[in-house]
Amino acid sequence: MELADGRIIPATLVVMAAGIRPSAWLGKEAGLDVNRGIIAGNGMQTSDPDILTIGECAEVGGHVYGLVAPLYEMARIAALHLAGLDTAEFVHNDTPTKLKVTGIDVFSLGDFADGEDRQEIVLRDAAAGIYKRLVIKDDRIIGMVLFGETGDGAWFNDLKKKSIDISEMRETLIFGQAYQGGAPLDPTAAVAALPDDAEICGCNGVCKGTITVAIASRGLTSLDAVRAHTKASASCGSCTGLVEQLMALALGDAYNPAAVQPMCKCTDLGHDDVRHLIKAKSLKTIHTVMQELQWKTSCGCAKCRPALNYYLVCDWPGEYTDDYQSRFINERAHANIQKDGTYSVVPRMWGGVTSAKELRAIADVVDKFQIPAVKVTGGQRIDMLGVKKEELPAVWADLGKAGFVSGHAYAKGLRTVKTCVGNEWCRFGTQDSTGLGVRIERFMWGSWTPAKMKMAVSGCPRNCAEATCKDVGVICVDSGYEIHFAGAAGLDIKGTEVLGLVKTEDEALEVIVALTQMYREHARYLERIYKWAKRVGTNEIGRQVLDDRGRRRRYFERFVQSPTFAQVDPWSERVSGLHKHEFRPLAAVGLRQAAE
Repeated sequence: MELADGRIIPATLVVMAAGIRPSAWLGKEAGLDVNRGIIAGNGMQTSDPDILTIGECAEVGGHVYGLVAPLYEMARIAALHLAGLDTAEFVHNDTPTKLKVTGIDVFSLGDFADGEDRQEIVLRDAAAGIYKRLVIKDDRIIGMVLFGETGDGAWFNDLKKKSIDISEMRETLIFGQAYQGGAPLDPTAAVAALPDDAEICGCNGVCKGTITVAIASRGLTSLDAVRAHTKASASCGSCTGLVEQLMALALGDAYNPAAVQPMCKCTDLGHDDVRHLIKAKSLKTIHTVMQELQWKTSCGCAKCRPALNYYLVCDWPGEYTDDYQSRFINERAHANIQKDGTYSVVPRMWGGVTSAKELRAIADVVDKFQIPAVKVTGGQRIDMLGVKKEELPAVWADLGKAGFVSGHAYAKGLRTVKTCVGNEWCRFGTQDSTGLGVRIERFMWGSWTPAKMKMAVSGCPRNCAEATCKDVGVICVDSGYEIHFAGAAGLDIKGTEVLGLVKTEDEALEVIVALTQMYREHARYLERIYKWAKRVGTNEIGRQVLDDRGRRRRYFERFVQSPTFAQVDPWSERVSGLHKHEFRPLAAVGLRQAAE
């Protein structure tokens, strides 16, 4: 291992441990008492009684916290003091630590220091990958580590928190709650036996009673609804199994996590079933799909026809003819309809880059057609609002003469690739983010996807292009390109997942295109990429488009060969860049040459 100062240390294994360090510099500069963190009393007051402190920077009773649940409790205590209830006090409780790595279950809690007055109960099953260790003092649990099988964590935690005497169950304690009091309990019965104040979600400090009351009082029937109302299972997700068992307990036969949500009222089949049957039965027209799959209506509806049209376009490239009458009004008009019946026109600006010629052309169109409003969009383009439907062809004719193509601001497809100025201008830039953004947009525009897609490329970790809330984002770093995906910044707010790091622009483009094609082939219609990723799993997506280079290449080539990749401007019918057949021998000509 080579260190920054040039030293080389021979090693066969490197173990890295990362924790938190309270950011207490502001309190120190303000003259407050600071130890590991800003020292606070049980009412969250600092050494200056007029200043309160909460969060990871606070130190209460010698403890600092890096988990959410105690920080929420700090906020609650601080709020009570601000409201004049000065008797409220923060009480320390050990908070379980869970390793947030998919496929690795670890639960750790309590005191593990050596001592003559302590005993340990250990279960080790190497073949099954299970390790359990309980630390006992005075017939009470004071610490625990569970690896591989963590389902009893909530129960052990409850025993510890209530300091329950375990002497009578000592012989079977390590086997968990199901083996106490006679015959083993099934998992649902074990959860039912938990008291209402047993903590289910350690991240957000949610107890069993909170969840069951919310289910009963609000009529919650789905996991997403329980997450939204209680925050249980909304952070690391390691308590999802317990939450689902509580739902099964509370709802009985009414709870069916595997229930299929029909596409629409025209069929009892869900999106996944329909898409599978389209391929399995070689169904290649909307009429055939409805006939073979026994649609309840002969013509379908506004929900199922656009979905079927997309699935057929994507699954049978070159054989199925896109049915524009089965698209939404914005896609049929190639413009966004506004509330007064007029439309907005958004020409594409590659990577947010424009020129004096383009700006003059837009200004001339605005004057000529007396367009009442011009707006710069969040995706670094110019939106002309208030265009009459009958004037759309003439507006686009003038824009086409200036070299513009549609920005697809209306489309279930690639909308924008937002960029910062990158290393060409910015003193912090590490790579040519503008150039890469333009290259991605020129390469991928014009292809339909299950839902809209927005991308961004930031030239350094300062992230001026806001790449970490997009459907796909790139953060440029010294060593290459960090690929992000599955972000959201609309009705849902969600940071991106990190797919991985690649070293070159060519590889970044190939990964992004392959990721998009996997999404196109497997997502449900109108399912945003972050919802699809949550359903499929980030690890599985990474395995297919990052780790498996052969599969990644095949996804890439299917994207290129799709007829929706023809890149014909919907208004001018002008082909931008290379024609479809010129993209096919990519392995020979290279990605950069093909894109250029």
